[in-house]
Amino acid sequence: MDRGVVLSQLERFGVEEIDLDEPGPGEARVRIEATGVCHSDLHVVRTGFNHPLPVLLGHEGAGVVEVVGEGVEHVRPGDRVVIGWRSPCGECRWCLRGARHLCRTPPLAARRMHTRDGRDLMGVFGAGTFATRTVLPSAALVPVAADLPAEQACLIGCAVATGVCSVLKTAAVWEGARVGVIGCGAVGLSVVQGAQLAGAAEIHALDLDERKLEAARRFGATHTGAEEADRLDFVFDVVGRPETVAQGISMLGHAGTLVYIGLPQPGAEAALPLDYAFGRRLRFLVSHGGDHVPAEDFPRLTQLALDGQLDLAGMVTKRIALDDIVQAFEDMEAGEVIRSVIVL
Repeated sequence: MDRGVVLSQLERFGVEEIDLDEPGPGEARVRIEATGVCHSDLHVVRTGFNHPLPVLLGHEGAGVVEVVGEGVEHVRPGDRVVIGWRSPCGECRWCLRGARHLCRTPPLAARRMHTRDGRDLMGVFGAGTFATRTVLPSAALVPVAADLPAEQACLIGCAVATGVCSVLKTAAVWEGARVGVIGCGAVGLSVVQGAQLAGAAEIHALDLDERKLEAARRFGATHTGAEEADRLDFVFDVVGRPETVAQGISMLGHAGTLVYIGLPQPGAEAALPLDYAFGRRLRFLVSHGGDHVPAEDFPRLTQLALDGQLDLAGMVTKRIALDDIVQAFEDMEAGEVIRSVIVL
């Protein structure tokens, strides 16, 4: 019998037995090997974030393909895959004009997962990786080298892709740029690593937690003092609150760019001083998962990790069981971990 972490009502979730149908055409069943505990899942627990309930939590996962449905050719049983929660559909106006990272209609599997009392289960962001197995559209599955341990590979599915690709794709940070990062959890540390890959001359990390600043220094931050973080070329707001947006704008220099990554709270608003923005010719960019395209970016990120240019092992603080999910959320909020990873 399969098990998964099911959110039945806001703030009410737990491990339950779940039922899975066989995959249909264009779908596949994946045995989850490892899945990271991301703050976005806690955001869903508290706000729903436009998900119908009940919902199967988890979206940052890696596993092994077990069964494929009719017409599936790019993956086969036995393949190690990373799950892409924002895989493009390939058919919408954005995909057809070559802007697949702007796709708003990622493919979703038919409701193949159910609670024991027969209610359909949708996965968070169409994934649902806090489970022993999940059924997904095959387009969401990206084969990656089996050399990378699953507990590291799963991080590519969200935190690493979001942080690194926000630097390399959303912002296109240039060599020699001065970069600031507000919020140094798993995504923020991935931004730090992305800035290193881009050849940034300075990487300023800001966080209220000294433990996270120490981690940022280990991952390549050159500065961790707020008093030095001004006149920057790029600031990445990983926290996503009105006050951090204001702080990020104040840190920018001429023609600077604020990259907004953090998920907003419902109804949150931030003021933009127009004369200040106009005078400095500032830019404001929204990064949706780093604008990554899984099929293109996951293999590249995997190779960077295998080549030692991305430290994924250092991001895995705890290896936990599925039943430890409550403690994992508490550890994350308390700043005790970079990433807890559920290993199945």
